[in-house]
Amino acid sequence: MKSFLELTHVSIDFPTPNGPFCALKDVQLKIKQGEFVSLIGHSGCGKSTVLNIVAGLYQATQGGVILNGKEVTEPGPERAVVFQNHSLLPWLTAYENVELAVKTQFKGKMTKQEMKDWVEHNLTLVHMDHAMHKRPDEISGGMKQRVGIARALAMKPDVLLMDEPFGALDALTRAHLQDSLMEIQADLNNTVIMITHDVDEAVLLSDRIVMMTNGPSATIGEILDIQLERPRSRLALADDPLYNQYRAAVLQFLYEKQKKIEKLSDHKKKIESTNEKVA
Repeated sequence: MKSFLELTHVSIDFPTPNGPFCALKDVQLKIKQGEFVSLIGHSGCGKSTVLNIVAGLYQATQGGVILNGKEVTEPGPERAVVFQNHSLLPWLTAYENVELAVKTQFKGKMTKQEMKDWVEHNLTLVHMDHAMHKRPDEISGGMKQRVGIARALAMKPDVLLMDEPFGALDALTRAHLQDSLMEIQADLNNTVIMITHDVDEAVLLSDRIVMMTNGPSATIGEILDIQLERPRSRLALADDPLYNQYRAAVLQFLYEKQKKIEKLSDHKKKIESTNEKVA
């Protein structure tokens, strides 16, 4: 598979008073351009750490990330991040929050009118054109998150990185935003990496689901290809046997196979410890 984004033997240690803590070990992943990949696993399995390494916020202790033929060593506008917390500036309107990102990225490259049109285009894309002149305290949590997504998209990123973007929202708002994200991704063909704890969300949105093992020394346990036709309808998929098969496979990994992996890992550590004592 020709990869647009590649993680090669990525490991990272964090310093602690008791010595280095290995958060990730030997993570290898290739992602095609336009692919939607979800990372799923139990809390503490290193999902956000993987995302932060791709974003350039963390540097891997070993291995690295290649994006479109270039090594990732620092944050860059070609990788936009949408966090669970929308992080909007409260004194600016929705329009002004997006405009700030556009001015930062495209000053001297776009005219004032082009920037205005581009800001409005991205707010329309996330269905926020009707409230673009409202401040964050005047709109709902779901609307704030839409503005955060518009701000990220307005930077024209090659990769959209999403860290549980809908985790704090109610079920109905979450469903609407999932549908919007599918529409946007279909229109723009963005490469998306999204962290989620929601199995149904992962199956609905993804081309592949990357299932992480528990930490420390977390890594990729399994990768599940989702062969569901697009566009996808949550109502149509509810009774789809293949959808439910994928859903069951993720749940089985999270609640059964994960335990087997941990037991094998513990057994391996005991053997290594015994060998060290004998030596």
